[in-house]
Amino acid sequence: MDFGGGDEIRFERLGRAGVVTLTRPKALNAITHNMVKALGKALDAWEQDASINVVVVKAEGRAFSAGGDILQVYEAGRAGKPPVDFFADEYRLNARIARFRKPYVALIDGIVMGGGVGISFHGSHRIMTENAQFAMPEVGIGFFPDVGASHLLPDLGGSFGMYLGLTGARIRYGDALWSGLATHTIKAADQAGLLDELASSNDPNAELRDFFVPAKRETERQDLDSIARHFSQGTLAAVIASLEGAAGGDAFAEKTLAMMRSRSPTSLHVAWREIGAGLTLSMDDCMRMEFRILNRMLAGHDFYEGIRAAIIDKGSKPQWRPASLDAISEADIDSYFAPLGDRELGL
Repeated sequence: MDFGGGDEIRFERLGRAGVVTLTRPKALNAITHNMVKALGKALDAWEQDASINVVVVKAEGRAFSAGGDILQVYEAGRAGKPPVDFFADEYRLNARIARFRKPYVALIDGIVMGGGVGISFHGSHRIMTENAQFAMPEVGIGFFPDVGASHLLPDLGGSFGMYLGLTGARIRYGDALWSGLATHTIKAADQAGLLDELASSNDPNAELRDFFVPAKRETERQDLDSIARHFSQGTLAAVIASLEGAAGGDAFAEKTLAMMRSRSPTSLHVAWREIGAGLTLSMDDCMRMEFRILNRMLAGHDFYEGIRAAIIDKGSKPQWRPASLDAISEADIDSYFAPLGDRELGL
């Protein structure tokens, strides 16, 4: 089955299932433009194909997908040609997955971040094994939680989504299940067996019930209470003040504050507003909002500085501009959300 994508993504038919495999294990299955375009074509074909009951997305190697191929984005942006088209197609695909009319099963065994979240967590069934880890770490590279994070994160109870977006913290499969990010947890050893059953079944839900192994929450109750208390504040400044007030005798608040202080102040402001706004927006409107933000981020400073520090000059400290939360006005943040006129994302 050739929908394009070369050797980066594979499409197969297994019984009643259309199976997608991400095949860039050495690059931790980072998502490229080719992969986005090929997956979009496959979904168009398989949604119309009455002999396909379910789509399953999985990956080779130790990561499901560590995100978008940001080095490509960095190089193109530095050369004065920010790859807006890549993001436009990626965001269209995220919205396409959310409205896909058949069961869409993401089988996540290993790390899933950024762009990898975008091609998995908008589907109907999000399965994680004990090897899975989830994160939206964009604020750490001067970017923002995109690929539909503004639709996913606000729905998590106890302000857990706001916490994940503003810190970039990693969670395991138990926290993902309990927060509602994952729909099912299974044993890694059962993946092949589950795939075989899905391929021959008319009811993915019945098969998933048989393979489901409950996972316990990893985050302690007191820390969840702490997240709910601090991250439900009405402003970003109030979140910081709440954490500062608790930091003296609370190791979790101290660690959380330290994480946030290392992040891009601009990214924190944008993420705070975006996740708050996403609560009342449709998936399509979230993607339009994210595309507006994206265009401004690609024209700014912090994203390129964050990539430089994380990847080019590995382990160096990013010099964010502006360097503090207080140096950023409401009007500065408004500009990230302003309409794009004739450059709006067409869905």
